Amino acid sequence: MEALLKTRTLSTFILAITTLVFFDSCSSSSAEGVAAAPPPPELPVLAVKSEAVTTYSEFNSAIQGKRDIEIRPKVDGYLEAIYVDEGAFVKRGQVLFKIDHRTYQAQLNTALAQLASSKAALESASINVSKLSPLVKNGVVSDVQLRTANAAYNMAKANVLQAQAQVQAAKINLSYTTITAPAAGYIGSIPFKTGSLVSSAGLDALTVLSETKEVHAYFSMSEVDLIDFRNGLQGGSLAEKIKSLPQIELVLPDETIYPLKGRVELVEGQFGKTTGTINFRASFPNPDGLLRSGSTGKVRIPKVQANTILVPQEATFELQDKVFAYAVNDSSKVVGKPLTIAGTDGKFYLVSKGLAEGEKIVFSGIDRLQEGAVIKPKALNSDDIYKELK
Repeated sequence: MEALLKTRTLSTFILAITTLVFFDSCSSSSAEGVAAAPPPPELPVLAVKSEAVTTYSEFNSAIQGKRDIEIRPKVDGYLEAIYVDEGAFVKRGQVLFKIDHRTYQAQLNTALAQLASSKAALESASINVSKLSPLVKNGVVSDVQLRTANAAYNMAKANVLQAQAQVQAAKINLSYTTITAPAAGYIGSIPFKTGSLVSSAGLDALTVLSETKEVHAYFSMSEVDLIDFRNGLQGGSLAEKIKSLPQIELVLPDETIYPLKGRVELVEGQFGKTTGTINFRASFPNPDGLLRSGSTGKVRIPKVQANTILVPQEATFELQDKVFAYAVNDSSKVVGKPLTIAGTDGKFYLVSKGLAEGEKIVFSGIDRLQEGAVIKPKALNSDDIYKELK
């Protein structure tokens, strides 16, 4: 019996020691686990700002000279000479083409001869009237002879006027054989060669002269674009709103900006039935001839947006075609907020909904974050960051 008691006492002691060792091991493991948890990541945090921002709406445009003048012959004949080359710049009054003038010179000579003959007949009629007048007065001849002489004189006088008109018409036709530039500008293609027969009734012009000291850029807007365009401008009517527009820019095909600014001048009265768009015209000065008729570009219309929230694009991420930013709440937890983008300005998104001015967002390191994660915010100077990005 005593041996049995000793055995039980020893077993109880061993069990107690084993239990103490187990709990001590669990406590150590738990402590080690707590100590091994990583601290919250330290990430830069930025307070978003709002500013007045100028955005641009771009529209494809076709460029034409202020005047594209078709140069056409006014008389028929063979093209005797071409004095200009395609693409050349010409001054107002410069000779462009010469049509064989001999036929028209002969017509002028004939008209001049007819004029001389008519003047001679007028002189003869005048002498006859002068001779008969005293005879009628003295009763030597009847009044009928004088009246007949006066009628012949008036007819001769009319013939002179007619001959003078024929001379003037012949001179005009002769002048048309020399074709000059009606304005300064650039010569287009010339489909005719020396010796070609040209006609005033022909379908093709000799060339097209583009007056380009000022050019027009034609572009169109959809109905939605026009509504947005109207809403952002001052004035009652559309004409008043156009007058209030600031100067606009022209983006060239190589994406450079044309150095001189222009203005929107004209809008059609109605939308096209097939296109659903309405056409505008903008004018740009072109003193150096950099712009040519037939070229293309993009018209950029500025729009000033006041108090717009600016969010650096690098502080955002996309998810299912939506743009998000991680906002930081008072508990240093990050919350993904969807942003409504009104446009872009350089390296910023223009946000109309989703964030308020002064609200803090994670500036970088967002690729390592998940919704609800806790961070250690590192405040950045918003003014310095915004200046650096601009």
